[in-house]
Amino acid sequence: QVQLMESGGNLVQAGGSLRLACEVSGLAFSEHAMGWFRQTPGAPRVLVAAIDRRGVQATYATFVRGRFAISRDNVLNMVYLQMNGLRLDDTAVYQCSAGVGWPVMVWGYEGQGTQVTVSS
Repeated sequence: QVQLMESGGNLVQAGGSLRLACEVSGLAFSEHAMGWFRQTPGAPRVLVAAIDRRGVQATYATFVRGRFAISRDNVLNMVYLQMNGLRLDDTAVYQCSAGVGWPVMVWGYEGQGTQVTVSS
């Protein structure tokens, strides 16, 4: 059974930092690219950052470039999202997802998500 479990979401003041983590099990982790998406009510899910299966290449949405950093640990089957300089509009549910190919052609499994709330 494939499971992706996100953690690290919290209430944080604007300008602050958070580190999200996603633990993956039941999947050939090192064979999949990983990504972080975010979603707010009434809006489509948006890709925030993605990293290739070896952890060598990464891509970022323009609105987080220079503030967020994605990384992974293929021994622990973990993917992380370091978020710095958080802004009010970063408030969302953040989900990790596993993808196939690079660039990713298909996003498959995803977790339940973790809530990030940025306050003024």
